[in-house]
Amino acid sequence: MSQLFYLDEKKMKKRLMKLKASKRFKKLLEVSKDKKIETIEEAIKMVKKNCTTKFDESIDVSFKLNLKQKKEEVSLRTLVNLPNGNAKKIKLAVLCEESKDQEAKEAGADLSGADSLVNDITNGKINFDKLVVTPAMMPKMAKLGKILGPKGLMPNPKLGSVTNDLKQAVTNAKSGQVEIKNDKDGNIGLSLGKKSFSDDKLLKNFNAVFEVLEREKGNNTLKGDLIKSVFLTSTMGVSYKIKLTKNI
Repeated sequence: MSQLFYLDEKKMKKRLMKLKASKRFKKLLEVSKDKKIETIEEAIKMVKKNCTTKFDESIDVSFKLNLKQKKEEVSLRTLVNLPNGNAKKIKLAVLCEESKDQEAKEAGADLSGADSLVNDITNGKINFDKLVVTPAMMPKMAKLGKILGPKGLMPNPKLGSVTNDLKQAVTNAKSGQVEIKNDKDGNIGLSLGKKSFSDDKLLKNFNAVFEVLEREKGNNTLKGDLIKSVFLTSTMGVSYKIKLTKNI
């Protein structure tokens, strides 16, 4: 993601002086400085227009959330199914009993196993981006928590990664299901896709994220608006603040 991901225009310019940005990026800032972006549709067009590198840049969205309440600080962790995926390939491992090993492989798991997989993880051999576990194998997870937890790889029943329905879990993970979780500053950032995606596909992915956040606000009974601000950017591009037509 862009290192200027969460910054507004004034902060970007200040940071730019310190970073000695490339001529390409300086030109993007100059072209963009007088552009007023009102909607997500406009932002998508502008961000894609600014993708001037030779590779297929990622189109990323960042939400600044209002999670600090008077009595407590609320955390947000949930799943969103991007209808068009985000073109990111993930390596999925399934920890399951031997009787389900073939089912996991047929479902599309990149790695699967029981004790052998536990031993690999224990020895620091973690060659996967997500782990799905069957309930029967959860006792074996006890000693893996300290290893997987800090890496954000610990399976969670509420997020569908502890299940006997391996086919559904693997299909979801491989077809665009993304976990979103706020950082310590209340930010959520994720990729909506690539520059090569059509505007409509990127818009539908954005709307899917927005709808999930709207639902989460209702579940958490937060006071005030959940979303403080939204920015859209690309891997090597300028970020644009989006004016929301609906506050949640």
